[in-house]
Amino acid sequence: MTDATRPSLLLVDDDDAITAGLGAFLARSGYEVRVAADGQAALDAVAEQRPDLIVCDIVMPRLDGREVVRRIRAADDWVPIILLTQVGESYERSAALDEGADDYLGKPFDPQELLSRVRAVLRRSVRGERPLSAAVRLRADGLELDRTARRAWLDGTEVVLTPKAMTLLDFLMSHPDEAHARERLLATLWGFESLTTTRAVDHRVAEVRRVLGDDAAHPRFVETVQSTGYRFKGPVSVA
Repeated sequence: MTDATRPSLLLVDDDDAITAGLGAFLARSGYEVRVAADGQAALDAVAEQRPDLIVCDIVMPRLDGREVVRRIRAADDWVPIILLTQVGESYERSAALDEGADDYLGKPFDPQELLSRVRAVLRRSVRGERPLSAAVRLRADGLELDRTARRAWLDGTEVVLTPKAMTLLDFLMSHPDEAHARERLLATLWGFESLTTTRAVDHRVAEVRRVLGDDAAHPRFVETVQSTGYRFKGPVSVA
């Protein structure tokens, strides 16, 4: 029997040590946790009882995590999904978001960081609706972003950003009202294996602000989070 007062999570990983330790941690944090040992077992568990959120490893037997995402989204099911990726595999992270995952976290990770991601994804998710991270066009206070065409307009006028700045804007807009550390943004833009410093993130934020006419002291779109990184000021809606 399930507890309707506790959000339900499906934790998918073929490593018993991870599911045991992480499952217990998430349960202590206030979630009802079920466990699946591989991708096929995950799909069976979703069919039996749809969770509020799925935390799923990518590298698993039978079906990997990316195939789990593809099959769930192909069924027009937008249950939130956080994928666990391997550090250093930047293509895995970009593919995870492109194929419909709501977020990703590189292994190894701090369980507290995962808990923060779980809470953030659940906050911005509306049951049954396509999440911002899967939308084609986003809108926020006169700013419109076509994520597929990689084009943006401010108050009806197209603005031009470099590819890295466009990727940054895309990520921030699709994850609004969340504080993102510079290191996380660096991983999103360049990959963990990059030798680029976090100052590169500051430069791209400065570019976005310059192009959008955004005042850092009184931000309309991107605000600085002291000693952490940056946050996109919501609300953001599907255009």
